Amino acid sequence: MSTASGDGVDASGDGASSAAAAPAGRRIPPASSMPWVRNLRRFVGSGTNLGSEALMELETKRILLEIFKERQRKSAEAGSIPSFYKKKPEEGSISSRVQRLAKYRFLKKQSELLLNADDLDAMWVCLRENCVIDDATGAEKMNYEDFCHIATVCTEQIGQKCKRFFSPSNFMKFEKDDSGRIAILPFYLYVMRTVSLTQARIDMSELDEDSDGFLQPHEMEAYIRGLIPNLAQLRDMPTQFVQMYCRIAARKFFFFCDPHRRGKACIKKVLLSNCLQELMELHQESEEEVTDTEQAENWFSLTSAQRICDKDQNGTLSKQELKEYADGTLTEIFIERVFDEHVRRSKVGGGNSREMDFESFLDFVLALENKDTAEGLTYLFRCLDLNGRGFLTTADIHSLFRDVHQKWIEGGNYELCIEDVRDEIWDMVKPADPLRISLSDLLSCKQGGTIASMLIDVRGFWAHDNRENLLQEEEEQVEEA
Repeated sequence: MSTASGDGVDASGDGASSAAAAPAGRRIPPASSMPWVRNLRRFVGSGTNLGSEALMELETKRILLEIFKERQRKSAEAGSIPSFYKKKPEEGSISSRVQRLAKYRFLKKQSELLLNADDLDAMWVCLRENCVIDDATGAEKMNYEDFCHIATVCTEQIGQKCKRFFSPSNFMKFEKDDSGRIAILPFYLYVMRTVSLTQARIDMSELDEDSDGFLQPHEMEAYIRGLIPNLAQLRDMPTQFVQMYCRIAARKFFFFCDPHRRGKACIKKVLLSNCLQELMELHQESEEEVTDTEQAENWFSLTSAQRICDKDQNGTLSKQELKEYADGTLTEIFIERVFDEHVRRSKVGGGNSREMDFESFLDFVLALENKDTAEGLTYLFRCLDLNGRGFLTTADIHSLFRDVHQKWIEGGNYELCIEDVRDEIWDMVKPADPLRISLSDLLSCKQGGTIASMLIDVRGFWAHDNRENLLQEEEEQVEEA
């Protein structure tokens, strides 16, 4: 009969040491109590005679354990409040360099997956060569079989990077005729726009220094400065005007994409905004003559940027200088309210020395030129809300229109009753509360821009009063054209 030795190995030498071979009622000692186990653990734990990799592994485990204990200690001190702020890595640190390198490689990979100009030209040729002509309209169209065939041809000629545009879901996005065909032009424009927006996002992400998905003013200006050589209508811009142009152009993005005025614009909002589309319209060279008025309608055109000038050489505007804007048709009470709500008070000097800086002036112009938008109307409503209560009363309307009425009479127009205008405004808005008009009421009535013009600008009230004649003149001009 064999007996078990102290090290737990069968004395017979066959290596069998199992609970089944042990006599009934005999228990095998735990591994931690065996001498060879204790000696091995002591040897490994000491780190003596270990290779460099093993030592590195032990050191890594020690560091990670210390980090884990430190986090546990901080969590215990913080209590039940979760952490909502993560400190950004310091500039020049290893974490910062690794983050920057990872972003660079990622953006480079995404850029390589984009179609270039030659690829887009090849796709357009392929679409035209494999489509069918609609007998009724003459439009070039393709059904789903043609769509799949073109996908195969484009993949062979261009590569796999064009394959994602030829998915069944993309085909279903477009309007189909009775035969289930889609026009090739809208599909091609969709591909071009997708490529353009993706490239814009890559370019903006490269300028995003802290990689938080937002652009600060100087980063937005740098993006616009990089676009100028590629925009046909801006190539002849004087060099000395480039910096001022970038400030003017960037301000519109922040007016519409930074509603809380935090000083940074979300890249996603910028890409989806109408501002970027308006800027990209300057890519195409216009063969027809464009009047100054038509060019001024685009905020990003050179004509529009040059008309926005500061009459004060010190870079700011006083109340008196602002009153001269729009040929002096704006009311004094509105100018006062603009300074109260949208101009910062100077730390030096009294309240009368307060002046409007260039960025505030750009916001002012943008609000007046975009009164029908939610952003423009929000800006103006703060000025109309004389008591800062979040709504307008009949007394507010009377006070606001009193200055318009005075300019109206000084202009030689007929006498009118302020109460009648007030009642007309109430009928136009139809507020949820019959005693007060809120910002949401002005936005929902779809006439908020017109009402704001009537209350701040005598020219705006004149346009409303003569709307029928103006509409008739527009119709006559369209018929003559």
